[in-house]
Amino acid sequence: MTDAMNEWITREDDPVEDDLLLDEQPEDETADLAPHCYEHFCYVADRKQSLLRIDKFLTDRMMNISRNRIQMAAEANCILVNGKPVKSNYRIKPLDRVSIVMSHPRYETEILPEDIPLDVVYEDDDLLVVNKPPGLVVHPGHGNYTGTLVNALAGYLREDPQFDPADPAVGLVHRIDKDTSGLLVIAKRPEAKTGLGLQFFRKTTLRRYMAMVWGILKEDCGRIDGNIGRDPHDRLQMAVFPDGEQGKPAVTHYQTRQRLGYVTLVECRLETGRTHQIRVHMKHIGHPVFNDARYGGNRILKGQPFSKYRQFVQRCFDICPRQALHARTLGFVHPTTGRELFFESELPDDMQQLIDQWHQYVSTNKES
Repeated sequence: MTDAMNEWITREDDPVEDDLLLDEQPEDETADLAPHCYEHFCYVADRKQSLLRIDKFLTDRMMNISRNRIQMAAEANCILVNGKPVKSNYRIKPLDRVSIVMSHPRYETEILPEDIPLDVVYEDDDLLVVNKPPGLVVHPGHGNYTGTLVNALAGYLREDPQFDPADPAVGLVHRIDKDTSGLLVIAKRPEAKTGLGLQFFRKTTLRRYMAMVWGILKEDCGRIDGNIGRDPHDRLQMAVFPDGEQGKPAVTHYQTRQRLGYVTLVECRLETGRTHQIRVHMKHIGHPVFNDARYGGNRILKGQPFSKYRQFVQRCFDICPRQALHARTLGFVHPTTGRELFFESELPDDMQQLIDQWHQYVSTNKES
């Protein structure tokens, strides 16, 4: 995979998760494997093994995989017996060494299918769009090896013989943080991921977020342009480097939607997709996302220090116990049909209730 292809995955998850996702295992050093292939599974037939088709042999030994998928792997020369590719009608003999090889290393942990409800907004043979709830980790990683969106996709698409959740050639094209809600597109076929990935890389997709931020923005709209990289003083955070000597280029456009006392509802449009981009950019201009614990938005940053006001803000924190950020709009060109697709997701209940609370506060406290 080239550097450009690696850029296709928009990394917006928690940096800790990003660093530890899908740690690659070293290449198996078995001499008889084909060049540039990595062994994922290996089975050695018993001395008393009777003649048995290899697809049946593997189906009996592997969990959560269909016979049809094994047959497809054999057709793709991904199943080796004693170092040589075989077809699915090959009959296993005693002491045969059966290997399943892929073009990428095996992941640290297997991705197990789980029956986790998915809000599927759109689906066809090539891709699907889901509306992720807050609190759902997108990808298995350190401390979150189950219960993720990828596990949910593995369960949802378990009957699709062409979808392998462990294959980086399919699956997530971009990601959002655990506590950010909203729209994500998933590729079911390698060709779809290639086409979608290029659109993200070339910045031709449409991505808009709704965010509640602290303070009243002076301008109705603006552009934030500043490289984003890991904070040298705190590896759990990202930071803006305005001089451009560190980090990667990042551009966020914002537009004010509602001014609500000591907070503002803004719409942010991404040109790039860096880790925590909106969160770190809004903090950089002095307006952290409301209740964003990582970037200081979980404290009272604006308003008068009266106990009644403090109680109100705490109630707002309880209503929306995460950063108030929602991936509302997603647009792209279908990689197969060429048709323009555009999706919008309504604000989740916690953010809508948060807005309602501030509306009520403003209406009863005109001086704010």
